Amino acid sequence: MSKDYAKSFYHSAKWQHCKNAFISERRAIDGGLCQRCHKHYGYIVHHKQHITPENISDISVILDHNNLEFLCHDCHNKEHIGDAGLLFPIGEDGQPIAP
Repeated sequence: MSKDYAKSFYHSAKWQHCKNAFISERRAIDGGLCQRCHKHYGYIVHHKQHITPENISDISVILDHNNLEFLCHDCHNKEHIGDAGLLFPIGEDGQPIAP
């Protein structure tokens, strides 16, 4: 359920390559642990600076490893909807997944 302006990006070969390279890098560093809690394995590659319609073409935002984090499911949910009552899981595109 990515936002319309980001759908083609998240399905692009460039993003898939970048994401897979980042996951491989994180696995080589610490086995692929979540970069926040260091308790669980990473689940999703998260953009620290969120993608917006204004920066969707900015390679330093969308494809730079310095703007990425490998997060576990819980830490990614906390990033997007906080600690209070997690009602829906968050998909790879950063959007809630309805039950």
